[in-house]
Amino acid sequence: MVKGIEEKPVTAWLAARVDNLSSPLKFELITGGHSNLTYRVTDSEGRKWVLRRPPLGHVLAGAHDMVREHRLLSSLANSEVPVPSVVGLCTDAAINGADFYITDFVEGHVLRDQNSAGEVPLAQRPVVGHELVMALAAIHSVDLESTGLADLGKREDYVARQLRTWLRQFNAMTSRDLPIIERVHDALAADIPRQHEATLIHGDFRLDNCLVTGEGEVAAVLDWEISTLGDPLADLGILLAYWSEPNDNFLPLGDAATIHEGFPGRQDLVAEYERVTGRDTSDMDFFFAFASWRLACILEGVHARYVGGANVEIPEEVEIFPHSVVHLAERAAEILDA
Repeated sequence: MVKGIEEKPVTAWLAARVDNLSSPLKFELITGGHSNLTYRVTDSEGRKWVLRRPPLGHVLAGAHDMVREHRLLSSLANSEVPVPSVVGLCTDAAINGADFYITDFVEGHVLRDQNSAGEVPLAQRPVVGHELVMALAAIHSVDLESTGLADLGKREDYVARQLRTWLRQFNAMTSRDLPIIERVHDALAADIPRQHEATLIHGDFRLDNCLVTGEGEVAAVLDWEISTLGDPLADLGILLAYWSEPNDNFLPLGDAATIHEGFPGRQDLVAEYERVTGRDTSDMDFFFAFASWRLACILEGVHARYVGGANVEIPEEVEIFPHSVVHLAERAAEILDA
């Protein structure tokens, strides 16, 4: 019995949508993480799929929206953005207790730390940076009308809305006195660059939200739950905030694949994005600072949820988050001279 999976009804549901499904099915949790749950589904012939569902227990209203994720993946099926093919969406809670969707299984590696970085040979690691930028550029060039995504979210004032949202979230979750969060927020809010366009944005675009082949190519972009419309440069800023370099004086998420030999640096990513898209990246310091501050707010919330959970052991990587929050806010303040 696998937590989060009602094997018989899920098997019957999938059998109605996949030809010659060979039961029994094997369900394995791939990632529990701090977000949605992802399972590998394998039939007795060795065919594989992926099932995504919300976390177990209390789910915040509006969060972990399977219908939204399914919509994104379905809409992008014929675009240049690499995404898994969708098998189907289930919104009948009687089947598995919550909404879920199933996609085809995409082979690839999640590059998160030193061990996983070894899945890509040294000579191919520069390719990873280029491929990530190409995937991000593809997201930002999606035709919103033809994909039916024109109404996915508000287009204007993306950064200002994000600043309000994340400050509110931070204040609701924290039990600490961290005036630097408010100070950086105010500095950011006072100097938001003019938004020149609104595109599809992933909202959490980072290396370990992609599946990468051994050749360094991006096989699929995953985790679309907070995708919306907004300023594409904010999406690039998010990639930079998560992208650690060997000379960084702290690693906000612990060990990072990108600190190991062969991966490009943040400035290389920015230069490549400007070359590929033609967009002006002269304001990237602001977007790097904004994304660093935003990540600080996110990590404070993740840590608070673990601390507030009864009899839940805090994972080792989450134990460092209180320190990471401070370092990220300080990084943002230093960039802004705030």
